[in-house]
Amino acid sequence: MSERTLRVHTLPAHVDEQQLAGSAVIVIDLLRATTTICHALAAGAKEVVPYREIDETLAAAERAGRANVVLGGERGGRRIGGFDLGNSPAEFTSHVVRNRPVFITTTNGTRALYHARFAKRVFVGAIVNLSAVVVAVKNEPRVDIVCAGTGGEETFEDILAAGAMVTGLCHSTGANWQRNHAARIAADAWQQLLREATAAGRTPADQLAIALRDTLGGRNLIEVGLGDDLADCAAINRLALAPELDVAHWRITAR
Repeated sequence: MSERTLRVHTLPAHVDEQQLAGSAVIVIDLLRATTTICHALAAGAKEVVPYREIDETLAAAERAGRANVVLGGERGGRRIGGFDLGNSPAEFTSHVVRNRPVFITTTNGTRALYHARFAKRVFVGAIVNLSAVVVAVKNEPRVDIVCAGTGGEETFEDILAAGAMVTGLCHSTGANWQRNHAARIAADAWQQLLREATAAGRTPADQLAIALRDTLGGRNLIEVGLGDDLADCAAINRLALAPELDVAHWRITAR
């Protein structure tokens, strides 16, 4: 049985950028950047280009021709002034984004993607594309899951999603994954959620949507009136795509 390495990092700051070189990295910002990127590509966006700062996003849009791109993003959970869309998955419909590039900047998720820029491969991970991401990386010898967190704080929603991916990888391959402590803790948290769902007679997605209300990111969304996004972010395997960041050309496309 082959042996591979599977590590979870509960914040980008917990792993040096250079340590991700040679690894297949899954970046998670469950609420909501990575979920939203998946929705945009599933709705037919030509590509999604992530940016760390608002000004660089606007400058890139001007260079590309402002009318040619869809600007999406948030600060403090709310849509940025002058942008077409915020960061709610449901906003990124086919009518708005089909065949158009989406330029996006968010408080945490797009920064986490930048942190992974030295990796061999970079995938956009969420609950909506859980199985697709597991399939995409299951043959990689080394997988690192990087959680975006919120404002430098760990978020339980990202840890739950990481745990779902750890569980999926361990159950779907014959590999002997050497997991770090954080990977084991995340998998335990996901298994506990599944047990709670069974005990309550709920689907895992429904149980997750309830759990998200008590996470840091979930509370922040409810506070700004965006609590409806939680169910969209908890929809397990709604989408069958594993978006990958082409670091050389700095664009995310669907696989």
